[in-house]
Amino acid sequence: SYRNTFWKGDFKMNVRPAKLSDVEQIMEIWNPYIKNSLVTFNSSEKTKEDICDLIEVRRKKGHEFWIASKNDKVIGFASYDQLRAGVGYRYSMEHTIIVSAEAKGLGVGKKLMDILCAHAKSRDIISMWAGVSALNVEAIKFHEAIDFKIVARLPEAGYKFDSFIDLVLMKKNL
Repeated sequence: SYRNTFWKGDFKMNVRPAKLSDVEQIMEIWNPYIKNSLVTFNSSEKTKEDICDLIEVRRKKGHEFWIASKNDKVIGFASYDQLRAGVGYRYSMEHTIIVSAEAKGLGVGKKLMDILCAHAKSRDIISMWAGVSALNVEAIKFHEAIDFKIVARLPEAGYKFDSFIDLVLMKKNL
């Protein structure tokens, strides 16, 4: 099982597969990033239906959607799916990870990524990919700290807030 409890000093969190009852809390974390930041180039906020579908579809494919919680409050999530459509990409996955503002720097993201990568590796996945806004220096440093390497920079691949933004592609071999 991938359900685990982790401590960092006095900070205790649980990591487990998401339940449909977590969806509202996932929205509360994700939508402010969508609406107010360049963490994602997406500008359409997630609905309950969007997140329910995402969890169910990924799970049916043998992938997973993990949440981290503290005192039954969701403080972060991570999920993965195939990098691109088609059988030729079946061993390469791309992930999404979001940690609530109040939980940053507490090891939540690292623990979510450890579990996510272990899950993918157990399913014979060979690489995990991250597509990161070039303006999100914090996320680039986070990924580098957990052994992701920058492999490409796609100039002006993203567009948000009336600006074109470079996309940094990062890869970790599992």
